[in-house]
Amino acid sequence: MENPLILLFIVAAIGYFVGNISIFGSKLGVAAVLFVGLAFGATNSDFNVPQIIFEFGLVLFVYSIGLSSGPAFFKSFKNNGSRDLVFVLLMLTLSVVVAVLIYYIFAFDASTTAGLYAGSTTNTPALAGVIDLINQSKLADKETLIEHLAVGYTYSYPMGVIGVMAAIVLMEKVFKVDYTEEKSILKKRYNIDEEIGSMSILITNPAVENYQLRDLKRQFNWNVVFGRILDIDGQYSLPNWDTILRLDQKILIVGTEEELAKAIQFLGEESEEKISHDRTDFDSRRIFVSDPRVVGRKLSELSLEQKFSAIITRIRRGDTDMLADSNIVLEQGDRIRFVAKRKDLKALSTFFGDSYYESSKVNIFSFGLGIAIGLLIGTIEFTLPGGVSLKLGYAGGPLLVSLILGAIYRTGSMVWTLPYSVNITLRQIGLTLLLAVIGLRSGNTFVQSLSSGGGLYLFGAGVIMSTLTACMSLAIGYKLFKLPYSLLMGFMSNQPAILDFAITRSKNTIPMIGYTIMFPIALIMKIVYAQLLYLFLQ
Repeated sequence: MENPLILLFIVAAIGYFVGNISIFGSKLGVAAVLFVGLAFGATNSDFNVPQIIFEFGLVLFVYSIGLSSGPAFFKSFKNNGSRDLVFVLLMLTLSVVVAVLIYYIFAFDASTTAGLYAGSTTNTPALAGVIDLINQSKLADKETLIEHLAVGYTYSYPMGVIGVMAAIVLMEKVFKVDYTEEKSILKKRYNIDEEIGSMSILITNPAVENYQLRDLKRQFNWNVVFGRILDIDGQYSLPNWDTILRLDQKILIVGTEEELAKAIQFLGEESEEKISHDRTDFDSRRIFVSDPRVVGRKLSELSLEQKFSAIITRIRRGDTDMLADSNIVLEQGDRIRFVAKRKDLKALSTFFGDSYYESSKVNIFSFGLGIAIGLLIGTIEFTLPGGVSLKLGYAGGPLLVSLILGAIYRTGSMVWTLPYSVNITLRQIGLTLLLAVIGLRSGNTFVQSLSSGGGLYLFGAGVIMSTLTACMSLAIGYKLFKLPYSLLMGFMSNQPAILDFAITRSKNTIPMIGYTIMFPIALIMKIVYAQLLYLFLQ
């Protein structure tokens, strides 16, 4: 191919178009680029692109994922101890055991089996990790091994999605899951399926007289933010924890519908006068976080109450609104909603930056340095028991470093994280590049396997591996680990299409919580397990 870049972007464009077509209510998304690449590669064995494009795409993909997943990754250990880790490891170990059984039953080679494992878990970084391992080896038939690996991945990938969905429905019937009951129980632990709103409350309960706000927080632990107060004399003020409440005051409270209901039940009644509408002295604005000096810092570290007459009520990150909490760490591109005196509005905008342009920029120095450190760590060779040598490579090294950097946010004045929108874009670009390259390189082998009849065995192996593993994992998680089925579906959602299916099935967002906990742990372990599987079978 004289111009591989033209080929690359044609595959990417068509793949993106195909990925947005709904099939039985689900979409392949960016994964469709792989199948389009296979179609192009099947028509001409000379269709190919340089290896560096694959490596570049892989690094972008895993590094951006690590940065965004770092905080959730370490938080899951802090909140749940070893339970989540043990279950995820057990779930992944089961899939490896099934892969080994399939290796002996079907007499596949090591690379094909590793590809089946990566495809059945729909984990492209795991596939890329094994490709990187093969490329670093001294074997003479590297290209053939990589082709077999990709073919195994391609045949098992569809069942990695469909098989898990089928297992979810099957085990749901077996266990007679009641999603409504689970939701009511988990509501006590998570804020789910509820939008954040505000309410003006008239204080009519005599028991509230002389209460300080900190007393309310300590006694009831409401998950709300207190906004402006309208005193009996018609004067507005912003509260702090020392503020004393009085009868007939009106106070604005921000929170979920359930939390607002708790507050109004104790404080009094909803006021007909919406005090948020009065902007004579105070105003409400949304501004962008773009100044590097505040990025990666907790709200409590900014000492806003000492600098401005203002209260931050909520923070919007991506498409999600969050109540402002003193422990929330600000990220570049966050949109802050606050109430402040009109004279402080300009100063607050300056303090946080409030520049859409600046909030969308990448700090190339920290971004490049982080990736370079990850690539260096990826070259270190580890010797495992039994004399097996292993490198984290282009996938594992940057992922490990980015998880750590994403969790610490910043070092001194250097911010390691990326703006939310930039992270999503780099992740999509990286995944598109590596999927296109894999597809183009493996198309010809895919067709040969299909025409020889071997494709039917590969597809059957993918069905067994994905469905059997999912059924066993759901049973163990539900019965042994006592995980709520809604949360468990999130653990099983190794692909966005499965997560969307689980949310639709449960009619709530609890599966998303399990997905957030599982994803970073499983991502690392699948990369390691796929390479170990290949090495031991080899």
